[in-house]
Amino acid sequence: MATGGPQPAGRTRRAFIKRVVAAGALASAGASRIDGSLAAQPSAGIRSIDHVSFPMENTQAMVAFYRALGMDVLHDDRRCHLRFGDQKIHFHQPHMWRRESFTLRGPTALPGCGDFCFVWDGTPESLQAALDRAGAEVIEGPAERVGGRSGGTTTGTSVYVRDPDRNLVEFIRY
Repeated sequence: MATGGPQPAGRTRRAFIKRVVAAGALASAGASRIDGSLAAQPSAGIRSIDHVSFPMENTQAMVAFYRALGMDVLHDDRRCHLRFGDQKIHFHQPHMWRRESFTLRGPTALPGCGDFCFVWDGTPESLQAALDRAGAEVIEGPAERVGGRSGGTTTGTSVYVRDPDRNLVEFIRY
C-alpha cells in the first residue's frame, strides 16, 4: 500500500488501531497496563469499540467471502457491514470512498489496509471447514499469540488468511 513514504515509528495505521483497541480494553476492564503505568478511570468513558470502517474494492467477492465464513453481512446499495455481537465492521464501498466529497474516512486508507482479528469459538476443524468454504488459504499458523482477552494477557492459537481485498484476517481460539 502506497502511503507517501515511510511512517515514523509508532505512527502507522496498525499502531494506531492497536492503541485504540488497547485503550478500549483498558477502559472496559478498569485495569492498568501490563507495566502498571496507566490505570483506566472507572467513569463514563470509553467502554468498547462500536464499529470500525475500511474502504473496500471488490464488493461482491467480499460479501461472498464473509458470508461463507458465517458472518452476518448486511449489504445494500448504501452500506456493507459485518455484524457480530455488539460490534461491526463497516466497509465503505468504492462508489462512496472514491468521491472527493466523502471525507469521513481515513484520508490515506485504501482497500487492503485492514488487519482484523476475530475470536473463533469453534474447533480447529470447523474453522478450517469455514476457511475452505470461503476459499481462504492459511498464510500463517496455527501459532500461539497473545490476544485481547483479559486485558491483553491471554494466549490463544491463531491462523491468518487474506480476504478478497487483501486485508489480513486473523482467527484466534482461546
